[in-house]
Amino acid sequence: MTESTLYCANHPNRETTLRCNRCEKPICAQCAIQTPVGYRCPECVRGQQRIFDNSTTIDLPVAAFISLVLVGGATVLLDFLGFWGLLVAPVIGGGIAEVVRWAVRRRRSRRLPLAAIAGGLVGVLIYLGFQLLRYLPVLAYTSAGLGAGWIPGALLSFVWPVAYGILMLGTLYARLRGIQL
Repeated sequence: MTESTLYCANHPNRETTLRCNRCEKPICAQCAIQTPVGYRCPECVRGQQRIFDNSTTIDLPVAAFISLVLVGGATVLLDFLGFWGLLVAPVIGGGIAEVVRWAVRRRRSRRLPLAAIAGGLVGVLIYLGFQLLRYLPVLAYTSAGLGAGWIPGALLSFVWPVAYGILMLGTLYARLRGIQL
Protein backbone atom coordinates (compact mmCIF):
# COMPACT_ATOMS: atom_id res chain seq x y z
CA MET A 1 0.00 0.00 0.00
CA THR A 2 1.26 3.41 -0.90
CA GLU A 3 0.36 6.85 0.35
CA SER A 4 -1.65 7.56 -2.82
CA THR A 5 -4.12 4.69 -2.28
CA LEU A 6 -7.66 6.03 -1.90
CA TYR A 7 -10.38 4.42 0.14
CA CYS A 8 -14.11 4.96 -0.23
CA ALA A 9 -15.51 7.56 2.16
CA ASN A 10 -18.54 5.33 2.90
CA HIS A 11 -16.69 1.96 2.87
CA PRO A 12 -13.24 2.52 4.47
CA ASN A 13 -12.00 -0.99 3.61
CA ARG A 14 -12.51 -0.62 -0.19
CA GLU A 15 -9.79 0.77 -2.40
CA THR A 16 -10.96 3.05 -5.17
CA THR A 17 -9.78 5.33 -7.92
CA LEU A 18 -13.10 7.15 -8.35
CA ARG A 19 -13.92 10.57 -6.96
CA CYS A 20 -17.17 12.51 -6.87
CA ASN A 21 -16.92 15.11 -9.62
CA ARG A 22 -18.60 17.71 -7.40
CA CYS A 23 -17.05 17.38 -3.95
CA GLU A 24 -13.95 15.29 -4.89
CA LYS A 25 -14.74 12.73 -2.18
CA PRO A 26 -13.33 9.23 -2.93
CA ILE A 27 -16.16 6.78 -3.70
CA CYS A 28 -16.25 3.10 -4.65
CA ALA A 29 -18.15 1.68 -7.62
CA GLN A 30 -21.08 0.72 -5.36
CA CYS A 31 -21.48 4.29 -4.06
CA ALA A 32 -20.92 6.01 -7.40
CA ILE A 33 -24.08 7.30 -9.10
CA GLN A 34 -23.72 8.06 -12.77
CA THR A 35 -25.21 11.39 -13.78
CA PRO A 36 -25.12 13.14 -17.16
CA VAL A 37 -22.04 15.08 -16.00
CA GLY A 38 -20.12 12.18 -14.42
CA TYR A 39 -20.03 10.13 -11.22
CA ARG A 40 -21.31 11.68 -8.01
CA CYS A 41 -21.54 10.54 -4.41
CA PRO A 42 -24.99 9.84 -2.89
CA GLU A 43 -24.80 12.95 -0.69
CA CYS A 44 -24.27 15.29 -3.65
CA VAL A 45 -27.07 13.63 -5.62
CA ARG A 46 -29.49 13.99 -2.68
CA GLY A 47 -28.52 17.62 -2.26
CA GLN A 48 -29.14 18.28 -5.94
CA GLN A 49 -32.53 16.52 -5.84
CA ARG A 50 -33.65 18.71 -2.92
CA ILE A 51 -33.14 21.77 -5.11
CA PHE A 52 -35.54 20.42 -7.73
CA ASP A 53 -38.16 19.11 -5.29
CA ASN A 54 -39.76 22.42 -4.35
CA SER A 55 -43.39 21.46 -3.71
CA THR A 56 -45.31 22.44 -0.61
CA THR A 57 -47.48 20.19 1.56
CA ILE A 58 -50.70 21.39 -0.08
CA ASP A 59 -49.57 20.63 -3.65
CA LEU A 60 -50.21 16.88 -3.51
CA PRO A 61 -53.82 17.10 -2.24
CA VAL A 62 -54.53 19.90 -4.75
CA ALA A 63 -53.21 17.77 -7.61
CA ALA A 64 -55.23 14.76 -6.46
CA PHE A 65 -58.46 16.75 -6.09
CA ILE A 66 -58.13 18.50 -9.45
CA SER A 67 -57.41 15.17 -11.16
CA LEU A 68 -60.34 13.51 -9.41
CA VAL A 69 -62.78 16.18 -10.61
CA LEU A 70 -61.41 16.65 -14.12
CA VAL A 71 -60.72 13.00 -14.97
CA GLY A 72 -64.09 11.94 -13.53
CA GLY A 73 -65.88 14.68 -15.47
CA ALA A 74 -63.97 13.91 -18.66
CA THR A 75 -64.86 10.23 -18.33
CA VAL A 76 -68.55 11.18 -18.19
CA LEU A 77 -68.23 13.36 -21.29
CA LEU A 78 -66.10 10.87 -23.21
CA ASP A 79 -68.64 8.14 -22.57
CA PHE A 80 -70.99 9.97 -24.92
CA LEU A 81 -68.43 9.71 -27.72
CA GLY A 82 -68.01 5.94 -27.57
CA PHE A 83 -65.11 4.72 -29.70
CA TRP A 84 -64.15 8.25 -30.77
CA GLY A 85 -63.45 9.12 -27.16
CA LEU A 86 -60.35 6.94 -27.40
CA LEU A 87 -58.84 9.47 -29.79
CA VAL A 88 -59.68 12.44 -27.59
CA ALA A 89 -58.74 10.94 -24.19
CA PRO A 90 -54.95 11.44 -24.47
CA VAL A 91 -55.44 15.08 -25.45
CA ILE A 92 -57.69 15.62 -22.45
CA GLY A 93 -55.14 13.88 -20.21
CA GLY A 94 -52.47 16.31 -21.41
CA GLY A 95 -54.80 19.24 -20.76
CA ILE A 96 -55.51 18.01 -17.25
CA ALA A 97 -51.75 17.74 -16.63
CA GLU A 98 -51.36 21.39 -17.61
CA VAL A 99 -54.22 22.40 -15.30
CA VAL A 100 -52.57 20.51 -12.42
CA ARG A 101 -49.22 22.08 -13.22
CA TRP A 102 -50.82 25.53 -13.24
CA ALA A 103 -52.67 24.88 -9.96
CA VAL A 104 -49.49 23.91 -8.11
CA ARG A 105 -47.69 26.92 -9.66
CA ARG A 106 -45.27 24.71 -11.58
CA ARG A 107 -43.66 23.39 -8.41
CA ARG A 108 -42.09 19.97 -8.76
CA SER A 109 -42.13 16.81 -6.71
CA ARG A 110 -41.47 13.15 -7.39
CA ARG A 111 -44.81 12.30 -5.82
CA LEU A 112 -46.89 14.88 -7.72
CA PRO A 113 -47.60 12.62 -10.75
CA LEU A 114 -48.57 9.77 -8.42
CA ALA A 115 -50.96 12.01 -6.45
CA ALA A 116 -52.57 13.16 -9.69
CA ILE A 117 -52.90 9.56 -10.90
CA ALA A 118 -54.45 8.49 -7.59
CA GLY A 119 -57.02 11.28 -7.75
CA GLY A 120 -57.83 10.54 -11.40
CA LEU A 121 -58.18 6.83 -10.65
CA VAL A 122 -60.68 7.62 -7.90
CA GLY A 123 -62.60 9.80 -10.38
CA VAL A 124 -62.84 6.93 -12.87
CA LEU A 125 -63.84 4.48 -10.11
CA ILE A 126 -66.60 6.81 -8.92
CA TYR A 127 -67.97 6.94 -12.46
CA LEU A 128 -67.77 3.15 -12.72
CA GLY A 129 -69.67 2.90 -9.43
CA PHE A 130 -72.46 5.04 -10.88
CA GLN A 131 -72.45 2.87 -14.00
CA LEU A 132 -72.79 -0.22 -11.81
CA LEU A 133 -75.76 1.32 -9.99
CA ARG A 134 -77.30 2.17 -13.35
CA TYR A 135 -76.98 -1.37 -14.67
CA LEU A 136 -77.78 -3.17 -11.42
CA PRO A 137 -81.44 -3.72 -12.40
CA VAL A 138 -80.29 -4.99 -15.80
CA LEU A 139 -77.82 -7.39 -14.20
CA ALA A 140 -80.51 -8.63 -11.79
CA TYR A 141 -82.84 -9.11 -14.74
CA THR A 142 -80.27 -11.17 -16.65
CA SER A 143 -79.29 -13.24 -13.62
CA ALA A 144 -82.89 -14.36 -13.42
CA GLY A 145 -82.42 -15.91 -16.87
CA LEU A 146 -84.28 -13.20 -18.74
CA GLY A 147 -82.81 -11.01 -21.47
CA ALA A 148 -79.28 -12.41 -21.84
CA GLY A 149 -78.73 -9.99 -24.74
CA TRP A 150 -78.18 -7.13 -22.27
CA ILE A 151 -74.92 -8.58 -20.94
CA PRO A 152 -72.61 -7.39 -23.79
CA GLY A 153 -74.06 -3.87 -23.63
CA ALA A 154 -73.64 -3.72 -19.87
CA LEU A 155 -70.05 -4.98 -20.07
CA LEU A 156 -69.23 -2.52 -22.84
CA SER A 157 -70.44 0.33 -20.69
CA PHE A 158 -67.63 -0.58 -18.25
CA VAL A 159 -64.92 -1.21 -20.86
CA TRP A 160 -65.05 2.24 -22.48
CA PRO A 161 -64.59 4.26 -19.25
CA VAL A 162 -61.70 2.03 -18.22
CA ALA A 163 -60.03 2.57 -21.61
CA TYR A 164 -60.58 6.34 -21.39
CA GLY A 165 -59.15 6.34 -17.88
CA ILE A 166 -56.06 4.39 -18.92
CA LEU A 167 -55.37 6.76 -21.82
CA MET A 168 -56.00 9.93 -19.81
CA LEU A 169 -54.04 8.79 -16.76
CA GLY A 170 -51.14 7.53 -18.87
CA THR A 171 -50.84 10.88 -20.62
CA LEU A 172 -51.32 12.75 -17.34
CA TYR A 173 -48.48 10.77 -15.74
CA ALA A 174 -46.17 11.20 -18.72
CA ARG A 175 -46.73 14.96 -18.88
CA LEU A 176 -46.28 15.53 -15.15
CA ARG A 177 -43.29 13.21 -14.91
CA GLY A 178 -41.57 14.99 -17.76
CA ILE A 179 -41.28 12.00 -20.08
CA GLN A 180 -40.66 13.25 -23.61
CA LEU A 181 -42.47 11.27 -26.30
